[in-house]
Amino acid sequence: MSRGTQAVVLAFLGGAILRASVTDLYLRYVKQGLRPFLIAAGALLVITAIVALLQELRHLNRPEAGPDDDGHGHDHSGPGVGWLLLLPALALLFVVPPALGADTAARAGSALTDNRDVAYPPLPPGDPAELTLLDYGYRAVYDHGRTLQDRRIQLTGFLAPGPDRQPMLARIVLSCCAADGVPIKIGLRGQVPQAPANTWVRATGRWIPHTAKDPVNDADVPYFQVEDWQHMPVPAEPYE
Repeated sequence: MSRGTQAVVLAFLGGAILRASVTDLYLRYVKQGLRPFLIAAGALLVITAIVALLQELRHLNRPEAGPDDDGHGHDHSGPGVGWLLLLPALALLFVVPPALGADTAARAGSALTDNRDVAYPPLPPGDPAELTLLDYGYRAVYDHGRTLQDRRIQLTGFLAPGPDRQPMLARIVLSCCAADGVPIKIGLRGQVPQAPANTWVRATGRWIPHTAKDPVNDADVPYFQVEDWQHMPVPAEPYE
């Protein structure tokens, strides 16, 4: 692989990263806060490729130099394995992977494994109060539902089979990227949605003082009394 070809591959890879970063596609791989770093990395790759191409064109304009020679008899062609760099670029351009979902929730233990003994603030205003599944889980398990009592709450997530063979509400929590994603699981009671796994729903209801143990890692799984629910499309940012 010549230096010019290497630069083209590098530009292609950087362009694919930029394309994913300026759309919502990157949210399938990493957290939203990493977007500026992806844009910077993609731009750096493209700029590096442009500089390398300009140097190669300048070199080729020298009559004594061959396409892979630096003018001193040194060959600068790289190994053909460099073409493999096109694979992740092609994946970013043409393959839109589904977000982690019910399969991950079934195989991995719940995220509620560290006891957060802190003073939880009051719920946000509004009726119902909108909470993430992770916030609801911490308040229900480690604060024993004190801030959840006497409030209507709205939770959003996808359905996954629970250990009791009833649907549970789940969402994948990321520390950095999809590779470290772990599920937060909320058991359901009351008007439990009857829909296939990975169906996204918005459920409204109330906290109930009931927990179960996750059979995967023995973490506490809090429960939620569903009063009403509705289907919803997969959100642009599927992870918490």
